[in-house]
Amino acid sequence: MPATTASSLPPPAIVANQHIYDDYFEEEFTQTLDENILQLLDRVWFRSELVGFEDFPQRNNPDRPLIFASNHSGMAFPWDAMVALSHLWRHLLQKNGNIDDLPRPLSAPLLSQTALMNPYLVRDFWKKNGCVDATTLNFETMMYYQDHNLMLYPEGVPGIGKGFNRKYELQRLATSMVRLALQHGTDIVPFYTINAEYLNPYAYSFEPINRLTKKIGIPFLPLTLLLLLVIIQPWAFYLAFPAKLTFVMGTRIRPSDLTDKTVDELSREEYLDLSEQVRQQMQGEMDTAVAAHGQKPYRWGELWQRIKENRRFFPFFLPFAWPAMFTEFERLYVKEGRRNFRMQLDRPGAWLRMLWRNPITLAYFIPLLGWIPLAIKGYKGNKLGQQQKAYRSN
Repeated sequence: MPATTASSLPPPAIVANQHIYDDYFEEEFTQTLDENILQLLDRVWFRSELVGFEDFPQRNNPDRPLIFASNHSGMAFPWDAMVALSHLWRHLLQKNGNIDDLPRPLSAPLLSQTALMNPYLVRDFWKKNGCVDATTLNFETMMYYQDHNLMLYPEGVPGIGKGFNRKYELQRLATSMVRLALQHGTDIVPFYTINAEYLNPYAYSFEPINRLTKKIGIPFLPLTLLLLLVIIQPWAFYLAFPAKLTFVMGTRIRPSDLTDKTVDELSREEYLDLSEQVRQQMQGEMDTAVAAHGQKPYRWGELWQRIKENRRFFPFFLPFAWPAMFTEFERLYVKEGRRNFRMQLDRPGAWLRMLWRNPITLAYFIPLLGWIPLAIKGYKGNKLGQQQKAYRSN
């Protein structure tokens, strides 16, 4: 078994960077968001299911976090990650009464640094919910994190940008995942996100167009008939079809079992080979999970039944009402500093009152010109890569 540095002290650069643990993360923000919004969306629209999470994985090395790894859903806004973490949050609270085992995500920096990639322009949305920008330094720093495990999508942006013609095809995995797992003597816990490919189906991308959109902070532009709807109804930028999201636990991977060499002895080519071995194992298990859980991605009968059961919350479980709901949440939690509140989503006229209190949300329904006030709001004081803390509530 290769030697690891699990017992060593963090290097000075890592120590200096450990502020990322709690620069933005607010457990109360995540809990309040889940209680007021995500539980309803999950219960009715996404209807997510955890498969194989009954015996939740525990650290093989108590001093280092486990690395949870999943496949990306191509060409879709990352509702799948949002729903997965929300469901895991509730699962662990119900199971253990705490969230110590919850994985914190390493996410593509463009998600947090680009205004439009924060849902409905809720500033610092991803970071307040625990995301950390997936840079090399941050990844290495988070390997010393004691409070939670880690979660990442090792395909990176190429995994997000793969077209529907490559659904459920794992792209090349980042070698850093294997390298750091070996270095710190921790395991990789794969799980598979099934049906998220149908959140935005039949969408494709072309690299020349993506190079242009990256200049305004959008990593890729899905080319689909829905693009016309995005132009005439800006709320559709965040649209998700009602795919039943299913998260399937995979077989735990111990990279040290794949090689007899130490971290320093492995070459770049050997790391690529190890990553490919991991990718092939994950691909095979994901194919099995798709066969078992991915043949009916929408389950229309179940969706209709959930809508009927939750009709008193109409229209908030439908995507056109989500802008007002998220904007109202930000107004109450961030701007007014309220805590322990419940949004009365089942009160008659609740959606119209939200529109009245948050007139910016009307822009989501204005064809083409609606993008102007949304862009002004989103990019005002929000330069790409800005690291200042915005809207700190305490």
